[in-house]
Amino acid sequence: MSDLENFTPKLTADGSFTFVSQEFGESFHSHYGAQQESFFKFVEPTQLATAAQKPVLRLLDVCYGLGYNTAAALQTIWAVNPSCCVEVIGLEVNPAVPQAAIAHHFYDNWNCNYIEILKELAFEHQVQTPCLKAKLLIGDARTTIKLVLQSGFWADAIFLDPFSPPQCPQLWTVEFIKQLSLCLHPDGLLATYSCAAAVRTALLSAGLVIYSTPPVGRRSPGTVAAHARGGGVGEHTSTPFDFATSAPVPSSEVEMLGTSQGKSLSNRESRGEEVSLGKESPLPLSQVEKEHLLTRAAIPYRDPQLSDPTEVIVKRRQQEQQTSCLEPTSHWRKRWLLGTQGRDFIGTSL
Repeated sequence: MSDLENFTPKLTADGSFTFVSQEFGESFHSHYGAQQESFFKFVEPTQLATAAQKPVLRLLDVCYGLGYNTAAALQTIWAVNPSCCVEVIGLEVNPAVPQAAIAHHFYDNWNCNYIEILKELAFEHQVQTPCLKAKLLIGDARTTIKLVLQSGFWADAIFLDPFSPPQCPQLWTVEFIKQLSLCLHPDGLLATYSCAAAVRTALLSAGLVIYSTPPVGRRSPGTVAAHARGGGVGEHTSTPFDFATSAPVPSSEVEMLGTSQGKSLSNRESRGEEVSLGKESPLPLSQVEKEHLLTRAAIPYRDPQLSDPTEVIVKRRQQEQQTSCLEPTSHWRKRWLLGTQGRDFIGTSL
């Protein structure tokens, strides 16, 4: 899919357009609204309107795609602070995608003043203005993320926006998300639309703490993650997600899960660590979400060398699930289907 004519526009409910990927068989955005998804699933959870008060902000846009997340971020930041200097690194495997978005005039109804910037970034893969330094790294994100790490880039916000875990597992693995965590500033936030247990387990395994973000369009929430950090009473205004206090993980299950999830969480609890997410903090995980992390669905995708093909990654996880002593996900689903909270979350969370 290399030519611009291979992309057919698809109208979404908020009046913005997206594409459908022939390779992955999925739309690039929710049919509920491509534009609103960028603002509500990525920009708001990473609290860029507040962070825009800083003189410099750094953004890492994983799976840049049509460029909507970056566009929404720039619009939000500069509406608050026009003099904020923004540095953006976008990771994208197919350069034709952002080019097609420009060619089809997708930004015409965005009320966006930065179309020329987005056009230059799409076609030249870099752009620099007095308040912006942006570049697009083309290739497999598992390779280009290493370049980001080597450059010493520390992101204030990371947008994790690949296709769904079953279709694109290579960008949801424990190893890849660990690389992302190393690029995240100590006070930074990582946001994703996914609430899949395998994804959340990978985030926890990277030493991050997780919260739910409000549902947008569909019933299930997204996820925001941050580094845990120590702090005394009253130092941080948010209440940390404490997985261990209400849903302890038996040592046998942690062992079978094969991650540092239980250990890292109990260690953080004993040290009294918190994460500061500011006054607009997302919600701690609900009981149904916590118990989801104790099922076989929580077994993460793995890619030890960051180079395995999709089929190998999927098969590796399936084999680990088959030998796991964790609760079958079907049991968890039946247990919660009777309740409204469970039905809302279960709908699209697996």
